[in-house]
Amino acid sequence: MTNLVLLHGLGANAHIWDTWPEPNTAPDLPGHGDAPSLPSYTFAGIATAVAESLAVRRDLRIVGHSLGGVIALELASGRYGIDVTRVVALGVKVAWSADDLARAHALAAKPVTWFDTREDAAARFLKVSGLQGLVDQAAAVVDHGLREQEGRWRLAMDPGTFGVGAPDMPALVAACRAELILARGERDQLNTDAELRTLHDQVITLPGLGHNAQVENPAAVAALLTSAPAGR
Repeated sequence: MTNLVLLHGLGANAHIWDTWPEPNTAPDLPGHGDAPSLPSYTFAGIATAVAESLAVRRDLRIVGHSLGGVIALELASGRYGIDVTRVVALGVKVAWSADDLARAHALAAKPVTWFDTREDAAARFLKVSGLQGLVDQAAAVVDHGLREQEGRWRLAMDPGTFGVGAPDMPALVAACRAELILARGERDQLNTDAELRTLHDQVITLPGLGHNAQVENPAAVAALLTSAPAGR
């Protein structure tokens, strides 16, 4: 049994962590991969589903990317019957405009899109997950993110997951009972150093990496699990 839990971001799935350098538990978040969909998506609802799936419930370390980082913070609040000792929340979007939320809710309301070829569906998956240029269409994460039916293809992802909304990051950080690192790739356009530093004093920027830093350099992200907090 391992006490390391890896949580993927919106649009991805558990296979995004296939190159991780140490043993781990990496579940599909609800509405992604093989995980069941939810009637509606909230951070608390997703965290509840993840917590119920965990075989190990004490001394957990969690690395969460993007949406997974928000869920990691939820799980570290003490509200889900698990004990979390360290959270690395990577690439979390913390500033949401009205336009951002409107676009997300519009995507959540759209019906499932079907594609005539796997190639077209795979291209859509890579765009939605932010993995264009990082992952080949033949990769396991792409296979796990697609479904075929009667010769047509769709994403495994439930479109409703787009409607989860914006996290209350100040409240989540304040409620976190674990040692917390907020991390980002230097080239990540979904957040800034300044935004993260208004939330927490332990912020680490990974040089030369983008939003999916855990794919570009898994070892650099894994090192955050054992790095000493600044000033200690």
